[in-house]
Amino acid sequence: MPGQCEGKVALVTGASRGLGRSIALRLASQGAAVGLTARTLEPDPRYEGSLRETAEQIEAAGGTAVAVAGDLSRDEDRVRVFEEISGRLGAPDILVNNAAVTFLRTLDEFPERRARLMLEMHVLAPLRLTQLAIPGMRARGRGWVLNVTSVAGQLPAGPPFAEFDVSAGFGLYGTVKAALDRLTSAFAAELSPDGIAVNAAAPLNPVRTPGAGSLDLAKEDTEDIELITETALILCTADPARMSGRVVYTQPFLRERGWLS
Repeated sequence: MPGQCEGKVALVTGASRGLGRSIALRLASQGAAVGLTARTLEPDPRYEGSLRETAEQIEAAGGTAVAVAGDLSRDEDRVRVFEEISGRLGAPDILVNNAAVTFLRTLDEFPERRARLMLEMHVLAPLRLTQLAIPGMRARGRGWVLNVTSVAGQLPAGPPFAEFDVSAGFGLYGTVKAALDRLTSAFAAELSPDGIAVNAAAPLNPVRTPGAGSLDLAKEDTEDIELITETALILCTADPARMSGRVVYTQPFLRERGWLS
């Protein structure tokens, strides 16, 4: 039986490990030809995961994958990666903006250089890649953009403020994710006449991935990566006329959809 993404091309950023890799594998399992990008192309003992390993896993299962390394904090790399993947697979029907860089530090001592890098990766890269994807999606009269966000984009409650919000150093990370959420809703509205869905999704609880390695996570504070991959699949295949402009968190969204009880 054909998969839900049969005949479609997906571009997934940050696909060498973690959430991006799992989302890419899920879309490929449903028939998408997947373009993969991240900075790590070849296996490296210093890091867990690489684009080559993700592509090989997709191909071993009978799928199609193209891996192109790039630094998405640089606009020239955004354009180059997009053009190379589109040239080899076709313009994407599905774009998953997952690539991220995270520095945790309280704002009173946050370096400007790192702040600019986080803005480039979390806001300007999704903006630019979506702009690049729009013409092909418009020409087909369909398209799906998914921005991977975070519950950190929500406003902290207080005063009094929780000790986590006082000292954990998530302020700038939350700021760029809040900006990404607003960018999502703006694109959804502007692209609704074109049949292009734009949504954002995040795990409700942290997922144990290499990117979360610096966090002290108890097992009961985490959730399975399958929840975000299923959420991503739904948002990357749903009818754009009915499912766009959403900023969702895995567990409540999957309960809404009847996938979780």
